[in-house]
Amino acid sequence: MQNEKETPERRRERMRQEELKRNPSSSIHGSGLADLAGSLGWKGTGLLIVLILAGIFITAIFF
Repeated sequence: MQNEKETPERRRERMRQEELKRNPSSSIHGSGLADLAGSLGWKGTGLLIVLILAGIFITAIFF
């Protein structure tokens, strides 16, 4: 019943995520920033952005 109400877009995304979980090594060439952000979720993506900005800030201060 869940698949009947699922939109094609959500179904494709769910299938893509399942494929990445089953076979992560095959996605080396096809991965990108969107895949990273999708796998981390919004909290993980926010934390990654904060860490990158902190690294840039610290580098700018000391060098």
